[in-house]
Amino acid sequence: MIALTVAQIAEIVGGRLADITVDEAAERTITGTVEFDSRALTSGGLFLALPGARSDGHDFAAAAVESGAAAVLAARPVGVPAIVVPPAAAADANAGVLEHDVDGSGAAVLAALAKLAAAVASELVAGGLTIVGVTGSSGKTSTKDLIAAVLRPLGEVIAPPGSFNNELGLPWTVLRATGTTDYLVLEMSARHPGNIAALAAIAPPSIAVVLNVGTAHLGEFGSREIIAATKGELVQAVPAAGVAILNADDPMVAAMADKTAARVVRVGQSATADIRAVDIDLDDLARPRFTLVAPAGSVEVQLAVHGEHQVGNALSAAAVALECGATPAQVATALAGAGPASRHRMEVHTRADGVTVVNDAYNANPDSMKAGLQALAVMARKNGSGRSWAVLGEMGELGDESITEHDRVGRLAVRLDISRLVVVGTGRTMNAMHHGAVMEGSWGSESTMVDDADAALELLRAELQPGDVVLVKASNAAGLGSLAEALLDAEPTVRPRGEAQDERGNRDGGA
Repeated sequence: MIALTVAQIAEIVGGRLADITVDEAAERTITGTVEFDSRALTSGGLFLALPGARSDGHDFAAAAVESGAAAVLAARPVGVPAIVVPPAAAADANAGVLEHDVDGSGAAVLAALAKLAAAVASELVAGGLTIVGVTGSSGKTSTKDLIAAVLRPLGEVIAPPGSFNNELGLPWTVLRATGTTDYLVLEMSARHPGNIAALAAIAPPSIAVVLNVGTAHLGEFGSREIIAATKGELVQAVPAAGVAILNADDPMVAAMADKTAARVVRVGQSATADIRAVDIDLDDLARPRFTLVAPAGSVEVQLAVHGEHQVGNALSAAAVALECGATPAQVATALAGAGPASRHRMEVHTRADGVTVVNDAYNANPDSMKAGLQALAVMARKNGSGRSWAVLGEMGELGDESITEHDRVGRLAVRLDISRLVVVGTGRTMNAMHHGAVMEGSWGSESTMVDDADAALELLRAELQPGDVVLVKASNAAGLGSLAEALLDAEPTVRPRGEAQDERGNRDGGA
């Protein structure tokens, strides 16, 4: 974060000082990081006293200061130097609350955090910072990682770890930027209309990327049209001097060109795209190779991430880099070295016995399920030496469409000729997935339902054979990431692809 005194922060957020004098607050500067986890604090940092599901950050304020925090941002006095913002201060920030069910104190601290991040972002933009915002129903995190990778050769980049994309994670990321940061890449998610507009108001992007409009959180939005309108809030936040990068292959995204005052750059495989991918091919781990065609020239691109769906993500990243001054050759080089950077998103490992495990268990919706299953089918077909296993858990927040969408996933697994489907969990949705597979192909015992991750692990350990490829995918709440890790822990040696010519696998992280 840029250097600010405790007094300056109090003025920005509209808070009052507690357990620190005015003179001390004017002299004490925040020189460390801003953290909501007291264990992550650095000396001179600012601690955010937020209530959590199991504990209240206010209870850790004293320990945070003992560990080196210069002050605490809180909703009530905590016995150590603090900036206190009353719950009433959050009244105008309710539209920005996305995922956290917080009481008045939590909302107050989040509102203050948003004000602080907005002030810092404004000052940094005035000094030359470029803010890039990314949204979409799926692919946000992997695209954010690719954008960060292609921008790093051009300057200093700040991007969030994993999916820090809500009312807490986005301002936390903004406050990572300093006066030497050239590019700030922000992922923006939504659960309700107005959420993305609220996030974009904190850190207005000069470059906006919209990937797709799918059915993630359909149960909360009610329709794809409402989802599209919410994603469109990002391009509406871009000024006329900025750029909106839109997926030409998604009609709902392409239509957002009429919603923005910014210049529009279209990406995709469509002939209408300004930056296109042609001659796409996949290797034995479903890593795409294609020709990138852009006004600045054409170049061959080999991706280090997995799945054909990553082509569109890479095109969006390429468009951002080209807008920032990169050459096509620089883009190709950066993409070739950009393996997955966020955990449990198409992490591909090969065990010493030749079993390949694809850990894509961080999140799942109908679109990402389709992409994961298609990648699994390619890996199994190109490897040619084993079976394909789809170990699938529940997709959350689909509302009235949940039964239908789980049924479709089961049927898709059959159509893609996946060898074995293991449905993890009980209840109507998982029954629908299993039933869809059975009805589509009359698989019988080839589609198996198990109660939980432990039962799935027992089944897999008993039946996996060398050369098999296993996809583990579900919404994060299903907890299947630990199942995928347990499959790897069962083997003493996990070797990266490339160590030996005949090995199958790649040790990367995220998707």
